[in-house]
Amino acid sequence: MKLLIAAGCLLLCITACRNQESNPDYSGWSAYAGSKDGSRYSSNNQLNTGNVSGLQVAWTYSSQDKDTGNHSQNQCNPIMVDGVLYGLTPRVKLFALDAASGQPKWTFDPATLEPDTVSQDPFAFFKVSRGLMYWQNEEGTDKRILYSAGAKLYAVNAANGQVVKSFGNGGYISLDVGLDRDTATYNKFIAATTPGIIYKDLVIMGMRVAESADAAPGHIRAFDVRTGKRAWIFHTIPQPGEKGYDSWEDKDAWQKIWRRQ
Repeated sequence: MKLLIAAGCLLLCITACRNQESNPDYSGWSAYAGSKDGSRYSSNNQLNTGNVSGLQVAWTYSSQDKDTGNHSQNQCNPIMVDGVLYGLTPRVKLFALDAASGQPKWTFDPATLEPDTVSQDPFAFFKVSRGLMYWQNEEGTDKRILYSAGAKLYAVNAANGQVVKSFGNGGYISLDVGLDRDTATYNKFIAATTPGIIYKDLVIMGMRVAESADAAPGHIRAFDVRTGKRAWIFHTIPQPGEKGYDSWEDKDAWQKIWRRQ
């Protein structure tokens, strides 16, 4: 009898988990591509084929920061959390708007943290950033937007647009270091053009690297969302002692730069 009860409880747990997984909430847009599974799907049904023709413009917004050569592009997929729309401008400034009225609430410009870099080569600094991430603690007292501009990952207070000084190096971490390789051995071109994903209190990041033979290692890393400290790293080319390392004929492959002969 006890065995039968235990089996019944297990079946109920499995069923509950399956139902939860098969019925995720797609009514909002609080993550890149709509949800963490990247489905780009919305379950909202206020708009349909019968009323879409009656839509009218509610408001418009312009960041007013396109480059004078008219070479700007904007690939950002905005998110909306608690009635606030967060997005990125062509020059990768982060902005917050009242989603109902379109009124700006604040703007964060990463160039203010590195004025020397921008003045030397402004167009090298502004790279495409396709989206952003939202995180808050359980109490809802700490709310942050995390996003990348070039090789840097920023943490910004979602309420006021101020950089979170306790995160990393005064508000950002550099993704071109901390790859378990001497930085002199690889091309430091790195750009996190697509946002990572938030899992509990971790921000998990991939990145874009150079297409040349001396490209940086394309490892995947997780960082503490509060402090910016690296929590773990997955080496895409296994290192000694890691699973798969023995399958490589060249045991030093993980630390080499591949050069065309």
